[in-house]
Amino acid sequence: MNITSLRPKFIKYTEPIASFFIRLGVTPNQVSALSVLFGFSCALAFAGRHFLAGSLLLFVSAILDLVDGNVARKNHKESRFGAVFDWIADKYVDAAVILGVGFSGIPIISHLVNVPPVADFGVVGLALAGSLMNTFIKPVTYAEIGYSERVAGKIEDPLEGVGFFGRPETILVLVLGGVTGLLWVSVLLIAVCTNLSAIQRVFYLYRRYS
Repeated sequence: MNITSLRPKFIKYTEPIASFFIRLGVTPNQVSALSVLFGFSCALAFAGRHFLAGSLLLFVSAILDLVDGNVARKNHKESRFGAVFDWIADKYVDAAVILGVGFSGIPIISHLVNVPPVADFGVVGLALAGSLMNTFIKPVTYAEIGYSERVAGKIEDPLEGVGFFGRPETILVLVLGGVTGLLWVSVLLIAVCTNLSAIQRVFYLYRRYS
């Protein structure tokens, strides 16, 4: 079980926002682009150590990531390109935000153990790799195993509820870290948990398809 499996329950709360965008004539892809804009703004805020502002910007980006699909469904403008663009937008945001924390220069493990500050960038790199790989497993599974059936515009697959730490958990941990001033804890959690979650998905696939 993970937050991603609860996505349909969260989406219904974004319907008023989706309706507002539809009345303005904003397309789903434009909403996705707005999500990227807020995500990149968060990265810049984090890099400048404006952690509270960055958390707010990241929260808005996450809401918009839910809204784009809702706009597409309510306005009957679902498209395969839109689904692909949504994936790409999400990963650019994730990468930018984690790098933003890295460029802020805050100590992550160098203040806990006797290691040079460059080790902090190693943890950031591990968090970045885990975040990307944990998601990358899904499209590879679609391509190699052949999942293609769509429900509400998204491909249904058994990995949806597998993996205890996905993108929603990553966003939540980063927002909380920025609000509390404990972003170094957030990055450590992401570095460990995203990679463990990816391994969990690999073992699931091995048991089912080997």
